[in-house]
Amino acid sequence: MKSLFKLIIIAFSTNFLIGCKHDVLDIDTSEVVIDPIEFKRLDKDVFCLTSENCYQKMNDFQRKYSTFYTRYVSSIVNNGGIVDSLYSQTLLRFVNNKDIKMSHSDVIKMYSDNDIEFLGDEMTEVVKRFKVFFPKRKTPKQFVTFVSGFQYNVVYVDSTIGIGLDMYLGSENVFYTMMQLPKFRTRTMNKEHVLSDAVRGWIITEFDNSDPVNNLLNHMIFYGKIFYTCDALLPEVQDSIKMGYTAAQMNYCNKNEKNLWGFFAKDNKLYDNDLKLVSEFTSDGPFTRAISKDCPPRIAMWLGKQIIKSYMEHNDDVTLEDLMNEKDVQKILQKSKYKP
Repeated sequence: MKSLFKLIIIAFSTNFLIGCKHDVLDIDTSEVVIDPIEFKRLDKDVFCLTSENCYQKMNDFQRKYSTFYTRYVSSIVNNGGIVDSLYSQTLLRFVNNKDIKMSHSDVIKMYSDNDIEFLGDEMTEVVKRFKVFFPKRKTPKQFVTFVSGFQYNVVYVDSTIGIGLDMYLGSENVFYTMMQLPKFRTRTMNKEHVLSDAVRGWIITEFDNSDPVNNLLNHMIFYGKIFYTCDALLPEVQDSIKMGYTAAQMNYCNKNEKNLWGFFAKDNKLYDNDLKLVSEFTSDGPFTRAISKDCPPRIAMWLGKQIIKSYMEHNDDVTLEDLMNEKDVQKILQKSKYKP
């Protein structure tokens, strides 16, 4: 009886160890030491401008925000125009515009200094995780919130992550209604999506898709890597938030994964380089028309992440840095052994 008991214990232990494969995304950041991240509030600073103090304030902003301030004035406020001797008037017109002032008021009501401080705390953990996964890569030097005039969600320029808070005022905001923005867009224009959008924007810029092969598989694998990296940096954030899906859309994907993969695997769709077809499966929208009204948009990106997850599970020696540097998408597909 004792020997049988030992056999059961040994068998159970062996199965337990087999079932507990190392999770490459499960890391410890306790030894990573960085300065706490603080978001600078250009959205508040710039609305302190008046015709009397603009010269002094603008010099102060240049010192505080460095080249990002110049980019803000030229590319966002001046819509890509040249920053010349009259740019102060352009900026004053922007901050004194009735609608812009109202949107700024909404931003201040929704995002207190405590809210932004908490966002900095969350981003601090993201950067710590990034340093563990990508120890040789540089991290952003500056983090800024701003009002964009409803133009930009997230920008990453000159080593600065900038977040346009007027693009995250809640789905029912009056300005979004006035602009007649579709519901599939406004549904994610809220506090819940700020951090994940900022991180995804940063990672897309960090690992630019420069591969000249422009077929569907290339896009699937590239964005699969992006969303997998977002999982690595944001382990506590729900998948639906990171993907920008509803709970029902996530359920559809999980329930129909095998059929979705079958749809793409047949008729050489993966190797199609027709931009219209690629766009159909990677662009935002209410749903993926070619599949079903229940199928969420950007479905090729979601499937791409499933391929990447399978690839990492079947290749224990591959680091996240190795993954992002691997450009052979066919190799990734084959070695993923993906079979839902």
